[in-house]
Amino acid sequence: MAKFKATGYSLMNVGTGRIFEDTGWTLADPEAKEPSLVRAVYEEKKFVPRDELDGIYRYANWMPVKRILKGSCPPVTYKSVKLAHFLGLENLYITFSGWNPKIGARMKTCSFKETEAYSILAHMDKKEKRILVVQSAGNTARAFAQVCSDNRIPVVICVPQDNCQDLWFRRKLNKCVKLIAVPHGCDYYDAIVLGEKLASDSRYFLEGGAKNIARRDGMATTVLSFAEKTGRIPDAYFQAVGSGTGAIAAWESAQRLASDGNFGENRMRIYVAQNAPFSLMYDSWKAGDRTLANLDPTEGRHQAEVIIASVLANRKPPYSLAGGLYDTLKASGGDFFLVDNNDILYWLMKFRNLEGYELLPASCVAVSALAKAVREGTVAKDEFIMLNCTGGGTLAATSKGFVFKEADLVMSPDLPAEQIVEKVNELFK
Repeated sequence: MAKFKATGYSLMNVGTGRIFEDTGWTLADPEAKEPSLVRAVYEEKKFVPRDELDGIYRYANWMPVKRILKGSCPPVTYKSVKLAHFLGLENLYITFSGWNPKIGARMKTCSFKETEAYSILAHMDKKEKRILVVQSAGNTARAFAQVCSDNRIPVVICVPQDNCQDLWFRRKLNKCVKLIAVPHGCDYYDAIVLGEKLASDSRYFLEGGAKNIARRDGMATTVLSFAEKTGRIPDAYFQAVGSGTGAIAAWESAQRLASDGNFGENRMRIYVAQNAPFSLMYDSWKAGDRTLANLDPTEGRHQAEVIIASVLANRKPPYSLAGGLYDTLKASGGDFFLVDNNDILYWLMKFRNLEGYELLPASCVAVSALAKAVREGTVAKDEFIMLNCTGGGTLAATSKGFVFKEADLVMSPDLPAEQIVEKVNELFK
């Protein structure tokens, strides 16, 4: 294989339209007066999958990557038969990110968070001396831990201790992966605070979450997979959300495809869903308000504890800023759904019976939202629908055994930054 050339792109302030250059790890427009996401504007305007590149990097022309990492797999899109028939839909396409070798899906961690990890880590300079800090509710942690381990990239991952059951792996990780947890009773927001304090030291730097173009454009490969399969942009898109970053990425991807000119106009309506009772963004959207609803921290932590799809609990989502989820739903003419635990349990069993493999709980939230949309007449039976199933196949992936990654440290997010940094530094000696 010829030496890979870094993908060419500029950055655009979504709120103002200002175009500027990326200085390395730019998460915001330095001249912005109001909060806004920045978006990659790629030199290649046409959607051209690269058959010569492995895994997810077949979409490298629309990913801000500097190199190719080993072990990736792209999302897989196929036309549903049994679920489509059950729902009465003629053109339902499932885009699956997880483990199901029968359909070509080989994401070892069973989550579409691998799309983020392979994009972000390939966006990093190979000569980067600082240590990456990733904050996660669970699935992102598993994906980054696996990819960093496979490619020997040092990383500190911050997670809630209550979500450590999600950190399973088929074999022991490389010691370059360090896991620090916030204590029982804390949530994802607390893990974010811990990571921010750690990154106050110059030896560490934050991955950046939704603000990182590489994260969103890695996620956006789900829509590229749909377009490659069908030759068009979806009429309707369904996904469960914790932060909403995947839905934002889907909209950005659809806009690029529309600009290509070969995939039709972007009329994709984005439908997202949360797991009740954690309904922060749902409540804000239904109130017609760009500003997030008030959520008491104690109540938020309690809600995060009782939902089955724990990865969907985020008290600090990119909802309000320019280009965030509020703007995405407004621009697309989409809507929000709310799914309770009973709905998830129903679809965990029903989907497996119909499609032949099991989903993670968050994906079942998306399936339930689609079913509700069909019942309410929100989607037509002949529309081209993309159901983004963001994870599944855990039973098959772990059938030959697995190990858990224990936390290297458990620390309160209330500790002073200096103390957090000192303790984490010890892990790398």
